[in-house]
Amino acid sequence: MKTLLDLLPLIAFGVAYYLGGIYPATIAIVVALAITVIGFKLKDGTWHKAHLIALVVSAVLGGITLALHDPAFIKLKPSIVYAVFAMALFGSHLFGEKVLLQRLPQKMVVMPDAVWKRVNLAWALFFLFCAVLNYVVAHQFDEALWVKLKLFGFSILMVLFMLAHLPFVGRYVVQPEDTAK
Repeated sequence: MKTLLDLLPLIAFGVAYYLGGIYPATIAIVVALAITVIGFKLKDGTWHKAHLIALVVSAVLGGITLALHDPAFIKLKPSIVYAVFAMALFGSHLFGEKVLLQRLPQKMVVMPDAVWKRVNLAWALFFLFCAVLNYVVAHQFDEALWVKLKLFGFSILMVLFMLAHLPFVGRYVVQPEDTAK
């Protein structure tokens, strides 16, 4: 259920884009993000900040896109969301005792503070890279390429980035028998 809710906005955007173009896709992503936010609230009883941020940015930029009939605004959405994530991760190095990723509930990974800081910084840089990449592709290439990057490229980049962490983080993964103790 969680995976379906997480993927719903991307699937809705892709289907609507290929069936009707950027404007129906803009409406679809805003509606799908609203469903996702409400779905997680009903499922977990809490608001997921990442989904809320994406919904607010999508609603504002999507509204401007539809009002002005200019897709440039909705194309900024990934850059803004990724930049917000990068700033939050960078900022957590300055505020609080633990970096942001270390503050998340941990069941599978137990790492020293120094490793958490490096991983947190790596993710901040990754999201900053994604923000810049989206901006460049959105403004220097055609819409069809930008849609492919949004639908497939960022997901592939994220999976590759996570896999690249395995050699560094793998030794800190808690084995199932370790959790039973």
